Amino acid sequence: MGRIKVNLTLDAEVAEAARALGLNMSRLAEAAIAAAAKAERNRLWRVENSAAIAAYAEEVAREGLPLAAFRSF
Repeated sequence: MGRIKVNLTLDAEVAEAARALGLNMSRLAEAAIAAAAKAERNRLWRVENSAAIAAYAEEVAREGLPLAAFRSF
């Protein structure tokens, strides 16, 4: 996938500090946005599947782990 230009507004002190340290603000912003998007997708998945997750947790609490009899540890 290609790259596109976007405009970001940053605190002046943050931008100056990044420049002084030679940091690539575009790459840092990209990595932070990618991490935030991944976290939000995971959160939404947990919300959408909360009923199934709760049901499975109840089943495990009631019946134990599946295949637990075959565990060697």
